[in-house]
This record gives sequence, structure tokens and C-alpha cells, in this order.
Amino acid sequence: MESVNEARWARLSALLAPIHTQAVATARRLCRSSFEGDDLFQDTVLRAFEKLHTLRDETKFRSWFYATLLSRHRTRLRRSFWRRLLPWDQAFAGGHEPAREDGTGWGEALGHAARIRRALESLPAVQREAIVLFELDGFSIEEVATVQQVSVSAVKSRLARGRERLRAWYVRHGDVTPDAVRTRSGAPLLYQADFAAAGREERTR
Repeated sequence: MESVNEARWARLSALLAPIHTQAVATARRLCRSSFEGDDLFQDTVLRAFEKLHTLRDETKFRSWFYATLLSRHRTRLRRSFWRRLLPWDQAFAGGHEPAREDGTGWGEALGHAARIRRALESLPAVQREAIVLFELDGFSIEEVATVQQVSVSAVKSRLARGRERLRAWYVRHGDVTPDAVRTRSGAPLLYQADFAAAGREERTR
């Protein structure tokens, strides 16, 4: 049994290596803090290990793993709803705030990243997942549909509604007026800097 488990871990590690960094970042973006995101990622890895025998086509590993990640994310939301009532300050306890790679301008980066976290937190889980996967992680709409196990039209609807909710959030909390919010290919430009600080430039279609 030990040799079987070792072989399974080796297989999982090899499959996960190309997407490891991106998957960790996605988990963090879905959660209220980097610490909670890292915990979600580890939980997902353990679940993937348990289910690895069900993966028949290794070329579909990324979608399979991300589907598992979203499933664990939703399960944790249901089980830990009380956490959403905590003051936002407590979500970043422990020094897990983001910083720039060159070690400069961390205050500005922290402000942008913290704001997009708060904005994303205002979205329903399925809309937040769609926004993170499409806008930040570079998945196509078709890929998001596969990961979320819904139709392409459902993903488009989630993106549209999520963007509108984000626009409304920024109007309420970003000290701007509705007229100041401009869109490019349907994506609000207002939070472009925040998306960039979260790890990736805002995508255009």
C-alpha cells in the first residue's frame, strides 16, 4: 500500500508542477487571506490525491484540479459561514499581506490587493470564481464553463453580473461616481490596477 501511495503522490506532483504557482494564487484570491487560501490549496491537494484514480485523461488535469478546488472552496464556505462575519482586519492577521516582487512600493500594492479582495468578497461564490478564473487566471470562457461544470451562457451571465456587482462596489467604496466607471470589452477599468496588484493584468477579450 505504501508503494502505491508513493506512486500516486509522484504522479500528482508531476501533474501539479506546471500549474502549482497559478493554483496557489487562485486559492488565495478566492479566500479572505493568503493564509486561508494556502489552507484551501492544501485541502484541495489532499482531495485530489484521494480522487486521482478517477482521472483518466491527464491532458485534462488542470480543469479537473480546478474543479476540485472550486468544490472544496464551496464546501468550506458552507461550513465556515461565520468567518464571513469577522472584521476584515482579522482576515489579514499573521503578516500574509502581498508585496511587490522587487520589495518596493509594498504599501500601494497592499492597498490595491486588499481592496480587490474586499470587492471580490462581496460577490456570490460562483460569480467570484468566474471573475477570478477569467479576469485573473486567463481561463477562456469555455474553460471556466468546464471547471464550473455549467454552460458557456451561464459563465457569461456570471461574469456580467459579477462585473456589475464589482462596479457597484467600487462606486460605493472607491470614492467615484457612476459616470466615472468606464468599461472596455465589458470589463470595468476602475479596478484594473487592483487586478494587476492581485497578480495579473486585466484581460480583454
